[in-house]
Amino acid sequence: MLDITDFIASRGGDPEKIRQSQKKRNASTEIVDEIISLWETHRTTQYAATQIAAEMKTVQAEIAPRKKKGEPIDDLLAKKDEITQRKAAQDKAAADLLEQLEAKVRTVGNYVHESVPVSTTEDDNAVLRTWSPETARPTHENLLSHHQVLARLEGYDPERGTKLAGHRGYCLTGWGLFLNQALINFGLEYLFGKGYSPNQPPFFMDQAYMAKTAQLSQFDEELYKITEKDTEPKYLIATSEQPLSALHSDEWLQGSDLPIKYAGYSTCFRKEAGKHGHDTWGIFRIHQFEKIEQFVICNPEDSWKHYDEMIAISEEFYKKLELPYRVVGIVSSALNNAAAAKYDLEAIFPFQKDYKELVSCSNCTDYQTRELGIRFGPKKQKGAPDSAKKTYTHALNATLCATERTLCCILENYQTPDGIIVPEVLRKYIPGQRDFLPFTKELTKEIPIRKKA
Repeated sequence: MLDITDFIASRGGDPEKIRQSQKKRNASTEIVDEIISLWETHRTTQYAATQIAAEMKTVQAEIAPRKKKGEPIDDLLAKKDEITQRKAAQDKAAADLLEQLEAKVRTVGNYVHESVPVSTTEDDNAVLRTWSPETARPTHENLLSHHQVLARLEGYDPERGTKLAGHRGYCLTGWGLFLNQALINFGLEYLFGKGYSPNQPPFFMDQAYMAKTAQLSQFDEELYKITEKDTEPKYLIATSEQPLSALHSDEWLQGSDLPIKYAGYSTCFRKEAGKHGHDTWGIFRIHQFEKIEQFVICNPEDSWKHYDEMIAISEEFYKKLELPYRVVGIVSSALNNAAAAKYDLEAIFPFQKDYKELVSCSNCTDYQTRELGIRFGPKKQKGAPDSAKKTYTHALNATLCATERTLCCILENYQTPDGIIVPEVLRKYIPGQRDFLPFTKELTKEIPIRKKA
């Protein structure tokens, strides 16, 4: 969330800057004035509570001398009870207003960075660069879609998976399982070599922590809820970014502690609500998948340097896999609330004749860390300039590899009429270190596919 004082001009804030950022996001600008008005109401209510406290102090100061003189104090005690009740009611009113205020502030997005293309349509995403391996693949006719290649390898069982788990359910089997595991092992080893600390966090989180790191819309559209009688709900994670971001909550980090770089590995769970009819075949868009994630907590002055380094690390990974890709700058209206800027890496899927997202890389600056209380820098002396302004670390996240989706891309790009070539960097993780996996099954039925012209 943004700092509430950023909305208040008298406290050094710049509400017009927030309005302009909201406008770039194609989001409400009226919310800024609503927050300012609510802040004023809360301040007045809170001040009234302090005035009542002063009344209480006056009454308490009168009680002691009377008691000492043996004079009756019933009237003062009655007054004290009345003031106590008024104080409790006023404190509650102030607390309720603060809760409303913070809830509204959370709906306002991060400041859009100056590098982000401003548009209301993703058709205007900026293509920043493209890359292709020297050896183009594949070149034969009658290309198969990724799910058909996987079926011919006997690499997954969608029928029985769907029987057990419902829509988009699947079992990875045989070479499909080994290839997916190879991507996991290669990804973790690769990031470890780049100085990242491997971390497999919990696959579910308490509601209180999830609420601090996930956008409100995610709770309905994305997250699976776990409930037990008489306990606070928990949520299955949609990405390891969520628990990794909360690992250092309520900590005060110094420059010598940073940067902290995690190679997060987890199974991820997503409802994919609102995605009905999108990429329904195979294992491209599924409710359960594995992902390797880059997550960095850093000095606020260094976050844009890390932002470019993280997308470069992801690019190098896909160059090693020899998958053709492009990097795009995402337009302002498509940014999630936490992101100040976002790159996507999209790889080519030859059957679809289309680029599809494999990597998302975001600089969230201090938007997440403020909510999570991850402070930065030396503690300021009370009364010193800017002592009231809190400084927070910056946090960034970038997909390295959502393994099932990347596997889909490999299957389309490395297919031959007789099987698939195993990418060279994955061979050491495959039993027998094989370089080729032959098809062992014919397609038993023709599955209708929407193919791009």
